Amino acid sequence: MARILLIDDEPRMLSLLNTLLTAEGYSIVSVQDGTKVPDLLNTETFDLMITDIRMTPINGIELLKIARQVRPAMPVIILTAYGSVETAIAAMKLGTFDYVTKPFKMDELLITIQRALEYSRALSENVELKEELVGRYKFENIVAESPAMRNTCEMIKRVAPADTTVLISGESGTGKELVAKAIHLNSKRKDKRFLAVNCAALPEALLESEMFGHMKGSFTGASANKEGLFEAASGGTLFLDEISSMPLGIQGKLLRVLQEHEIRRVGGNETIPVDVRVIAATNTSLEAMIKQGTFREDLYYRLSVIPIDIKPLRERQEDILPLVYHVLRHEVGAGRELPKLTPEIKDMFERYNWPGNVRELENAVKHALTFAQDNKITPDVLPPRILNQLKIMERPVGGSADNAADFRNKSLKAFLRDREKEYLEQVLAMTMGDKEKAAKSLKISLATLYRKLPDEQPLAK
Repeated sequence: MARILLIDDEPRMLSLLNTLLTAEGYSIVSVQDGTKVPDLLNTETFDLMITDIRMTPINGIELLKIARQVRPAMPVIILTAYGSVETAIAAMKLGTFDYVTKPFKMDELLITIQRALEYSRALSENVELKEELVGRYKFENIVAESPAMRNTCEMIKRVAPADTTVLISGESGTGKELVAKAIHLNSKRKDKRFLAVNCAALPEALLESEMFGHMKGSFTGASANKEGLFEAASGGTLFLDEISSMPLGIQGKLLRVLQEHEIRRVGGNETIPVDVRVIAATNTSLEAMIKQGTFREDLYYRLSVIPIDIKPLRERQEDILPLVYHVLRHEVGAGRELPKLTPEIKDMFERYNWPGNVRELENAVKHALTFAQDNKITPDVLPPRILNQLKIMERPVGGSADNAADFRNKSLKAFLRDREKEYLEQVLAMTMGDKEKAAKSLKISLATLYRKLPDEQPLAK
């Protein structure tokens, strides 16, 4: 829940905005007396500040200056009934995110708030990245015991100094963004920004605006010119996650950026040169999408100048226990004794299929660490989901040959149908109910899998 500091010396306007924004799910701290704001900014954390500009004894411009000093990363939206060019220019020069002119429509303000918060999250990636330089995202700290992951590290080493586009493919949770950050940290752009955008998380219009920026008046709520992530990441790296979700219309514009190294803001006529390295990631086969007509072939070849494929964790078992210890060390902290892993728990970590890959393993280790006793991790502190799926995996297909009841009065067709059902249940358990992954593992079509599933088994993907 985003936390917003709201300042207005008009009680009715303050009360109205407080009520409406609270109803939208935001946590609001409202202040009528602007002199209280400096103390609040020094003692509390906010995701966004919204302030009226015309107030006494301290006005919005003065509060903006204070916010820039105390909380430079926090976006600020100015509310003004005096929408003059001079006021707007003064506010924008001081670093305000945007300004909204009174009287305004509530949906316009909400759109501006949403853009401010999304943009702030994207820019905060740069701060987080710098804090991680000596931590888990440092290239040397990537866990790579398996041949597959060592090959990935060798690719990072070779690719990083170049300035070409990179396409990272792999299942969800395999660490695609980790690899992208490692490439950036070992490139000549390491001192510049690394910004990331999830192409699946934003609607088409908002994604286009976030990437390329927009001009004032280009759409509802666009009350001022705004630079996009390509401009904000100038000299650095832009990571396009889940590129397969990018709409075709924006794919064409991205292709032009990669070809011409220039962007055109939404609603703008002028081109702006940009110097950004693009790294994209996908958990879907782009080749298959090209055949379906949902992904541009020319863009695919532009993005995949250097392809890096990250293998799922189940195909690099040598990495499992080292990853467990890596997560434990990160959670426990340097210099402290690591909890002991029993032989049984080690075996369970290695036998489990990890359909959620490294992300699932990390969560499982954190869960186990939370409930561990006597500084020892035992099977009973694993998440129940993993324990249940391991039990299903341990159950032999077809049962015991000594159990005559399994065979008595059954036709061959009925026996095979029962055995097939048990095997399907095991595969679905290993893929956490993901039918697409199960069908791929079984080497059958998704339609065939649906036909074979019992009607009473409502397994959600």
